[in-house]
Amino acid sequence: MNKIEQMLQELCPEGVEYKKLGEVCEILRGKRLTTRDLTSNGKFPVYHGGIEPIGYYSTNNRIANSVMLINVGASAGTVGFCDVDFWSSDGCFCFTHNENISQKYLFFVLQSMESSIKSKVRKAGIPTLDNKGVERIEIPVPPLPIQKEIVRILDHFTELTASLQAELQAELQARQEQYKYYKDKLLKLDVAEYRTLGSLSKFRRGSFPQPYGNKDWYDGDGAMPFVQVADIADNMQLVADTKRKISLLAQPMSVFAPKGSIIISLQGSIGKIAITQYDAFIDRTLAIFQNIASNVLPKYFVYQLERIFEIKEKTARGSTIKTITKEEFTNFQIPIPSLSEQHRIVSILDKFETLVSDLSQGLPAEIAAVQEQYEYYRNKLLTFNHIKSN
Repeated sequence: MNKIEQMLQELCPEGVEYKKLGEVCEILRGKRLTTRDLTSNGKFPVYHGGIEPIGYYSTNNRIANSVMLINVGASAGTVGFCDVDFWSSDGCFCFTHNENISQKYLFFVLQSMESSIKSKVRKAGIPTLDNKGVERIEIPVPPLPIQKEIVRILDHFTELTASLQAELQAELQARQEQYKYYKDKLLKLDVAEYRTLGSLSKFRRGSFPQPYGNKDWYDGDGAMPFVQVADIADNMQLVADTKRKISLLAQPMSVFAPKGSIIISLQGSIGKIAITQYDAFIDRTLAIFQNIASNVLPKYFVYQLERIFEIKEKTARGSTIKTITKEEFTNFQIPIPSLSEQHRIVSILDKFETLVSDLSQGLPAEIAAVQEQYEYYRNKLLTFNHIKSN
């Protein structure tokens, strides 16, 4: 920062000029290729609607070290950088190279503004980023030597950040494997009593009420959360707010899951489990356990369900949408140790779960903190006292 401040004082003591992007460089829209044009072994990657190539082509229309700004689809507003010659389709804006601005500097600037750029995306129909809106984005344009020094610093910091994140990710992977090993060891008990799930709890599937007349079944006053597979998070809970609600009119035709219920998916992404943290109704692809036997802890029950599905998912029917029937599921067996042993097992597994999965603790938080640190210093480097252009 000291070196950058010295350069700013020497080269632009009155401040850095901010210019509209359209004044700095021309925005280039690519040309769409058909599926027949794409190959898996072509020389040049093709980008359209994302920063991962959709295929390869025999020639290029953009040169290496160019900024990409995705302008259509779910990734609209995402900023990328390609260090090889490539083909830009019409779902990917690029920018002309010129002597006044470094493409890598432009990448870092636009990357720091990505959330703001995404807010300009039109959501109706296919998400689209308009080139006129992009042209009006204001960016700081310091003298080229300052741009190059910022790029040098951020390239180095990016490399260090990626290296540290890779180390943490490798350690997290090792912890996950360790967790999986101990979970299997703790839950695969040599006890006399094994019980079927059907004998330990009442078990029923949810339902999907059909629209009633011209009424919208998932809207209106008194609507309640309607849980589907996508609403089950990876932390044994539901997402904060479900994508759908179910109307008062349709609620009597659906299955109610009071707060604290154990639900599980039996179709598609089978084996996703949650202990609900609010009252809801559940879709037919899910099932609910009720009235669990008094000699079984609910959390122990959930951990055993997870283990069952790690084993049984491989045998589920269906090539695209896998399914396990209610009859099959109720016949699965789990070991039932004493309550004190269940408490011990749950306590150990909860600690592992927190370490591995909880984003507020452990290695995942460290990985997130490294990214936040990078973004903090990147934004600090790209913040200037500025003079707006006329």
